[in-house]
Amino acid sequence: MNRLDQLKQYTTVVADTGNFKQLAAFAPRDATTNPSLILKAVQQPEYAPLLAETVARAKGWPLEEIVDQVLVRFGLEILRVVPGRVSTEVDARLSFDCAATVARAHRIIALYEEAGIARERVLIKIASTWEGIQAARILEREGIHCNLTLLFAFCQAVACGEAGVRLISPFVGRIYDWYKKFAGSSWDEAANAGANDPGVKSVRAIYEYYKKFDIDTEVMGASFRNVGQITALAGCDLLTISPELLASLQASDEPLQRALDPDVARGCGVHALTYNEASFRYALNEDAMATEKLAEGIRAFAADAAKLDKMIQSL
Repeated sequence: MNRLDQLKQYTTVVADTGNFKQLAAFAPRDATTNPSLILKAVQQPEYAPLLAETVARAKGWPLEEIVDQVLVRFGLEILRVVPGRVSTEVDARLSFDCAATVARAHRIIALYEEAGIARERVLIKIASTWEGIQAARILEREGIHCNLTLLFAFCQAVACGEAGVRLISPFVGRIYDWYKKFAGSSWDEAANAGANDPGVKSVRAIYEYYKKFDIDTEVMGASFRNVGQITALAGCDLLTISPELLASLQASDEPLQRALDPDVARGCGVHALTYNEASFRYALNEDAMATEKLAEGIRAFAADAAKLDKMIQSL
């Protein structure tokens, strides 16, 4: 049995791509997208007709509505391949606007439902700002499930759990990137690998907290840089993995052991926390890594969303 199949015994495997033509080879249950992945996909020649057709059908509509049509069209194609859910992201430029995020989520869900897709098969992806988490609180009460992304700090995870968010995506690789850059020449790769990887440690702490306090929010490790980070989180609720790393796992027959176990996690000695807006913002501010990576992530997704806007306007 290859390592990908072994991983699937402990963890729900999700494909992290907008390239739906790659999906079938790895048989993931779900798939996630973001503005950067969709932009990467639409720049490939094989997707040009789909993009042109979708934009032509919405000619004359407001730009943001055409963009949502494109995002949902890719989501619909992905849902033809995966049996589970697709995550579709709200424009990152709305990350600090709760009401606008809720409105955009409503439109995305409406487009899926018009296409015959039940809302249970869609996760609305939102940045884990205070405003994003409050938008998710509202949406979850309406039965619209959310995936809170760009999650780097423990306080973000706690607040998402309190808000009843369906799923969170802590970014393993980007946490690793920050600590490696911060350490500079003193970074010891071997000493910070596997279970000692700072991104892995962050996800394990969240997983243990959720299991300890019976929080239903699903933990989906994301943004991986290497196979070692993935195998060190075997047993996490879900892991969203790029096609390149999925292929690496599929090509190896090395044994893979479960690393995270809910029964073990329930015995860990952690204390319950709660945050209001002021304490959340202070806790996030105290975490330099999380503050920098959250801001950087929003800027990057917003920049790619603007590039997608320009592509659509040029058609």
